[in-house]
Amino acid sequence: MMDYRSDTVTRPTAGMLQAMMEAKTGDDVFGEDPTVNILETKAATLFGMEAAIFCPSGTMTNQIAIKCHTQPGDEVICDRLSHIYQFEGGGIASNSGASVRLLNGNNGRLTADHVKEGINNPLDIHKAVSRLVSLENTANFGGGTCYNFADIVAIKAVCQAHNLSLHLDGARLFNALVAKNETPAQYGEVFDSISICLSKGLGAPVGSLLLGTKTFVQKARRVRKAMGGGMRQAGILAAAGVYALEHHVQRLAADHLHAQQLAAAWKQKDFTGEILPVETNIVIFEVKGRYTAPQLVALLKEKNILAIAISSTHIRMVLHLDIQSHMIEETLAVIHAL
Repeated sequence: MMDYRSDTVTRPTAGMLQAMMEAKTGDDVFGEDPTVNILETKAATLFGMEAAIFCPSGTMTNQIAIKCHTQPGDEVICDRLSHIYQFEGGGIASNSGASVRLLNGNNGRLTADHVKEGINNPLDIHKAVSRLVSLENTANFGGGTCYNFADIVAIKAVCQAHNLSLHLDGARLFNALVAKNETPAQYGEVFDSISICLSKGLGAPVGSLLLGTKTFVQKARRVRKAMGGGMRQAGILAAAGVYALEHHVQRLAADHLHAQQLAAAWKQKDFTGEILPVETNIVIFEVKGRYTAPQLVALLKEKNILAIAISSTHIRMVLHLDIQSHMIEETLAVIHAL
């Protein structure tokens, strides 16, 4: 099977497995796992931030960040498609007791004007206190679109003017960095906290990192413990993260090229409607006419191609390191024959 359902389906490469087998371990809750410490230091240094904490998932790192930045009754500002709102189990409410202001951005991306309009008057006792802005880069359900960094800088200026914290859900941030030829340090200078996933395009089996100041990360450790996220000999997993950061970043460009190839093939079909802009490794397209999205997904499965219907009319396909060039050729042949 050629599995395009998500970049979370990747399996560790031979080199990554070897690194995991050779990892030195200790009790991370005691701060004694040397490989976890290496991973956290490596990530913090890469982004020019003071500290990092290793967690099981990106949902946990996002939810920890929100809880650290807010008090119950505060409001989080984000795009209506944001993962933190749509796909994290209502965690903003259940974990932090916070309200949410949903904004209508452009394929999951906000502008400074969007944010400015979403901020409540802090003197209006009828309104929740606006406290945190969360951006998602790349925007998953925006089709893997990327922010222009200048737009992020403008949003940061609005946040500073209104005493708001700025968090980045960077589940696929390295895809954006490669696509835009940007550096992690640029992001470290702008955001108060950054969540990055190791288990998507970077190919690690498990794990995400939350970055921020030393004070912020110390608070995050307490929240992680309360959420049950303290791991013990986690160096086996952290070794995969270290390997991913050292070996799997630049290869993301291949995934982006493959996504463009798939999008071009789908565009030629008379049953394909709108295709969201393809900037990185995600292809989301509309299905119309002779098929529904679930019907087309079922047909593709018969051809050993796994995709996912995200609605009755839209399909998502995600590229990753387990999709090789010969698989793309096979997939393109199937698409052309439909």
